Amino acid sequence: MIDSMDVGEGNAFLTYNSSTGYNCVVTVGDAPGTPQILGANLRRHSTSTSWPTGTQDDGVYNYYAGPLYLYAPGACIDWGGRAESNYTRINYGVHCG
Repeated sequence: MIDSMDVGEGNAFLTYNSSTGYNCVVTVGDAPGTPQILGANLRRHSTSTSWPTGTQDDGVYNYYAGPLYLYAPGACIDWGGRAESNYTRINYGVHCG
């Protein structure tokens, strides 16, 4: 795990595997086993406000949203999530390789 953030009623976690070059994001809710609105986001850094298919996982889940994987060695990423909130928290242009 290389980073985490509070995203409301849960936390988003970012991992990186240096041997494969893959990043991974998962958002875990604070009430495991209870349906919650959860979201996870991960993409190469972009100034666009839209998130293409496959760069986000958003829905009602009992445990977690994701995992989302991104092969991005040497690139900066945007990542984040949400938990029981209409607001998605994103860190832009971080963890540059």
